[in-house]
Amino acid sequence: MKEIKRVLLKLSGEALAGDKHTGFDEATVVGVAKQIKTITDMGIQVGIVIGGGNFWRGRSSEKIDRTKADSIGMLATVMNCIYVSEIFRTEGMMTQVLTPFECGSFTKLYSKDRANKYFDKGMVVFFAGGIGHPYFSTDMATVLRAIEIEADIILSAKSIDGVYDSDPAKNPDAKKFDEIAIKDVVDKKLGVIDLAASVLCMENKMPMLIFGLNEKDSIINTVNGKFTGTKITVD
Repeated sequence: MKEIKRVLLKLSGEALAGDKHTGFDEATVVGVAKQIKTITDMGIQVGIVIGGGNFWRGRSSEKIDRTKADSIGMLATVMNCIYVSEIFRTEGMMTQVLTPFECGSFTKLYSKDRANKYFDKGMVVFFAGGIGHPYFSTDMATVLRAIEIEADIILSAKSIDGVYDSDPAKNPDAKKFDEIAIKDVVDKKLGVIDLAASVLCMENKMPMLIFGLNEKDSIINTVNGKFTGTKITVD
């Protein structure tokens, strides 16, 4: 693996909720913050996308319009990023939250130039609000922002520890992949990230490492090559 200088970290909202499965588990978030402080001190620039599943999922209600449901999901990610960024600040980091739509004084409006300016100032940059449109998940936001900011790799920290050939929660014999090509993820429809995001990843050759957030020092270990999750290749 080439030297990593800039990463896009995707954090699962559910993983940040810990055993509570909803809202925030502050100890979990503080643990993430301490790990990110370690890797930023190594000189690595970090952008972050956070899912909204600890508050709302796209299908949380079948009774309301899909576009409105997705709007709620986007706002859930804004809440997550504001909260997590503040925890990061208590650990000594500078942060900024960017959104693709105006949120008053809560966030700044996203642009690549603005993100790069904040990276150059040593800030951790949070990309909240998805891509700002319904029908697109935070997986798509993760891949799109990673490509736009020219990240070296996507780090995807989930509540499970990698990619399996079937759902390990339902199939105790599910096989975990140590490495798999993004083309196979698309062809097999493995669902590790949504299909549209997988195709964008494949077309732009954006590699990804998927691992369990709850493993001790998992983010630090992944950056340092001590990786136990699934490597998604793009060559």
